[in-house]
Amino acid sequence: MADELYFEDFQPGLKLPSLSTYRVTAEEIKEFAERYDPQPFHLDEQAGESSFFKGLAASGWLTAAIVMRLRVQSMKVAGGIIGAGVEEMRWMQPVRPNDVLRTEAEVLNVRTSASRPMFGVVRSRTTVFNQRDEVVMRSVVNFLAPIRGTKSA
Repeated sequence: MADELYFEDFQPGLKLPSLSTYRVTAEEIKEFAERYDPQPFHLDEQAGESSFFKGLAASGWLTAAIVMRLRVQSMKVAGGIIGAGVEEMRWMQPVRPNDVLRTEAEVLNVRTSASRPMFGVVRSRTTVFNQRDEVVMRSVVNFLAPIRGTKSA
């Protein structure tokens, strides 16, 4: 596949695995929580143990941010990945310290944009796995990809 991807490169059924993995640390979980999601089970091991999660758990929003990083590193859309909406975001299992995450994006469908004729809309499902191949998160998102040969591309 080319270095930069255009709308024409995305076809339903295309699977794009992450090219790397990401190890989540306890420090990162706590730092993110302090700044953005200050709930006890994200901030402290003991509080996590007595919570629904039965241990320190990453914020789902931290997991989503890591997924974005893995997607950007693995899917080089010309001009960058421009979000056009999240249809679904589900956290299936908690992400723990030292979990190693990887993703697989699958193109569900594509269509040209009615309002932005230089772009197509790609609808994709991303599944996030930990090191045990357990699904920890799943999302369905839409993003814009430039049409090859247009002025924006």
